[in-house]
Amino acid sequence: MARRPLPRILSTGGAQIARSRDLARTAAGGATDILHPLIALTRGLRRLAGAGRRKWADTPKDRRGPLFFLVASVILVVALVPYGPLLAAVALMAAAAWHGREHTAAAPKGPSDEQTKRLQSLYEALVPYFSATEDPAPLYAHGGDWGEAFPSYDFDDSGRVSRLRIRYPAYFRDGEAESRSRIERLLHAKSGRGREYHFRWDEEGNELAVTVLPPLPTDIAAQRFVTAPGETVLGFTDPTGVQRTLPLTDGEEQRDVPPVVWRTGARSTEPHLLIVGGPGSGTTTLVRSIALQALRQGDVLIVEGGGTGEYACLTGRHGVLAVESGLAGAVASLEWATNETERRLIAANRARQAGQSAPDDIRRPLWILLDRPTALGHLAVTAGRVDPQTLLEVPLRHGRAANVTVVVAEQFDGLDGVSEAVRRYTRARVALGPASAEELEAVLGVPPHTTPTSEVPPGRGYARLGSGPVHRLQVPATPDPYDDSTSEPHRRAVLGLLPRGSGVGGGVAVEQMVAEG
Repeated sequence: MARRPLPRILSTGGAQIARSRDLARTAAGGATDILHPLIALTRGLRRLAGAGRRKWADTPKDRRGPLFFLVASVILVVALVPYGPLLAAVALMAAAAWHGREHTAAAPKGPSDEQTKRLQSLYEALVPYFSATEDPAPLYAHGGDWGEAFPSYDFDDSGRVSRLRIRYPAYFRDGEAESRSRIERLLHAKSGRGREYHFRWDEEGNELAVTVLPPLPTDIAAQRFVTAPGETVLGFTDPTGVQRTLPLTDGEEQRDVPPVVWRTGARSTEPHLLIVGGPGSGTTTLVRSIALQALRQGDVLIVEGGGTGEYACLTGRHGVLAVESGLAGAVASLEWATNETERRLIAANRARQAGQSAPDDIRRPLWILLDRPTALGHLAVTAGRVDPQTLLEVPLRHGRAANVTVVVAEQFDGLDGVSEAVRRYTRARVALGPASAEELEAVLGVPPHTTPTSEVPPGRGYARLGSGPVHRLQVPATPDPYDDSTSEPHRRAVLGLLPRGSGVGGGVAVEQMVAEG
């Protein structure tokens, strides 16, 4: 049986379809060339709108009102200026065209020979820790390739590693603190000493992110911080560690810096604070900064065990109950603090039973600040008298309900003399100055996720509030204004924060210094 010929449309349809596709591609290419400016403007407007939305989302809620008023004012002024809308439209189109242009991605460049040697050296150093003889396909082996072990990396201007992401085998014991500590010490030594590194372990993904942290600002002077009642600024930290910032004044400039805020009061989970550091580390500076902030809404009792007169500027000030440096005065002041705590508890209990609010005299916060109490304890043992630290048990145990806060500052060499009550109830901890990882862990409870450096500026350390994370900390500069070595801007900053004097002791002298300044 003879075959019937195919229809013409089927026999020649392939060529027609191909010609149609070519025609469509040519038309699309021509339309793209013609509409390219419009496409670029649309892309630029979309990017500008996205940037505006991100800027609005990143703006704190308390600043959105002024920002909206500023934008509305600019729009109103532009609308009233002759040719203002036309010029604004031209400027908008120019900005959209600039932001809508196509960015040609630069060809990725590999590391230089010197950088390759550094990465290979790090790889070889990690081989004994990340390899096992039973592994059939080891990720780490002597003479192996570091490319798979280090997926991403960055170098600073000096040629040293500034960021590194490390993959490690699943059998590495990353859940053990000692195993992680060995790796961190090795990377600190091989990547360059004198810098502070942050380590983030991803145990689920078997990756370790190493980042070089920038130095914290040391030029922040004491000032009135914008905080709520019951909040105390201990210092400032990295922007990734906290969820808020504080507006600060630096001369005529203003900037936002992330703070470490300690909350006290009846609802605080960490009502008392322990500060530990070495000589010249800034423990007294932090206590002085806390005292100046506490005097805004409370009363302060200061016991100075060192007897160096670091708190003479607070003597006779309004709200300062006493500044004691002798054993007899310290014992008497702390005995009164114990009785005052008990009185507040009784008054608060009676008010609750009567269905009334607490009296005003017990709602005002009371701060008990002790600097180096172990020195007074040694004198008490020698003189056969009671250790002042034993008088802190009642304020420490019942201070939260009585609105009493205790702050104890001690040096590392006297940490063994700190009483058990102080260790138990001071769940907010600060460690200042150069210290080993073991010393930091003894104070904070857990080791920090950064490598401590041997040389740090005064007031530099770590803070941990309760069971929270460990934060890097830089205490605001709050020096003794009576010290001759204090700079003039810092001296004026501290004197400006002091409350008015009561005409006793150093209050009149401080007022005279402020008037002369």
